[in-house]
Amino acid sequence: MTTQTELLDQKTMDIIKSTVPVLAEHGESITKHFYSRLLEDHPELKNVFNQTNQRKGDQPKALANTVYAAAANIDRLEEILPHVKQIAHKHRSLNIKPEQYPIVGKYLLLAIKEVLDDAATDDIIEAWGKAYGVIADVFISVEKEMYDQTEQTPGGWLGFRDFIVEKKVVESDVITSFYLKPADGLAIQAYEPGQYITVKAQIKNDPYDHLRQYSLSTAPGKDYYRISVKREDALDNLPAGVVSTFLHTQVRAGDIIPITAPSGDFTLNEEQKPLVLISGGVGLTPLMSMLETTLKEQPEREVIFIHAAQSSKHHAMREQVETLASTHDNVTHYFVYDNPQDPVSCDKHGRIDEEWLRSIIPSTDSAFYFCGPKGFMRGMYLALKKMHVADEAIHFEIFGPAADITA
Repeated sequence: MTTQTELLDQKTMDIIKSTVPVLAEHGESITKHFYSRLLEDHPELKNVFNQTNQRKGDQPKALANTVYAAAANIDRLEEILPHVKQIAHKHRSLNIKPEQYPIVGKYLLLAIKEVLDDAATDDIIEAWGKAYGVIADVFISVEKEMYDQTEQTPGGWLGFRDFIVEKKVVESDVITSFYLKPADGLAIQAYEPGQYITVKAQIKNDPYDHLRQYSLSTAPGKDYYRISVKREDALDNLPAGVVSTFLHTQVRAGDIIPITAPSGDFTLNEEQKPLVLISGGVGLTPLMSMLETTLKEQPEREVIFIHAAQSSKHHAMREQVETLASTHDNVTHYFVYDNPQDPVSCDKHGRIDEEWLRSIIPSTDSAFYFCGPKGFMRGMYLALKKMHVADEAIHFEIFGPAADITA
């Protein structure tokens, strides 16, 4: 990182840093324009970019945050290395190639020029051209290491590999699990609890592939992968989820689904501190993998498993958690339902809040992992900070593009 930054002269870095206030104000406008022009001229990239996130505005916002962070830290890019690695994991899982970076750079500079108009002077465009080249090289270098590591890992593979849907298991009214075995019958790559795979959905009469990332929802070490997918119904003027609906309604046992090798940096540590797993909705999928793995590899480690769902009908894998808790004295579980009229028993109605967390967690000197919808994640982060949990003890994963939940 430092070596890459040194490739930029001081004048270039000064110009880039001077654009930080402009990016704060116009960043999303620039990235929305960028995606619009890019996908208009290169429709083949619709096979890669999540069109739902485009419509919702999540993807432009995520890119704007990344560009802003790069500009603010242009003289010390090592500061954003964790963010770079998180994105690089997603890029590796999506099979992003080095030759795609110049295309992105061209349209990003074009968007900056067209949105800012006269404010985007030749000096600014030239500086951003140099900076983008350096930043792209950083991503390409990090991703090459990931591709090489994946290819060299036993059972690993590059690109997409066909898997057979061995079976589908309904877990709740909205969540179904898919058990996937390799069509070639060969070994599959091991993974760390918390990682995900990318599914390629090839839908009849749709000209484009649709790629979605789903957490692996059971402990590693088996001869199959399992993902547990929530059916995303139409809501708030947004259409139903293309891929989740396809998987729930069209995919059957015996069908073929192409997937990429496991990836991701939201992974479980093996320290001896008590482990607190907090999930909302389908956010329980990576945490189920973490729970099962901990019981197998650290049978003495204290675990508190907390899950929040809209109602008992939306609650997936309740029986599995109850069974694990009943057979392992080190596991305590709590269920929270948002619907106060729910007839099925739970430990709390409403939402998880700081006061309740304080009442059930013996020590804040624990490792906290949480996952779920963005609003849920924001609430959990703020609650833990009010409880004075150290930053290094807080671990989370956000579904979809990264968003700032720490404000």
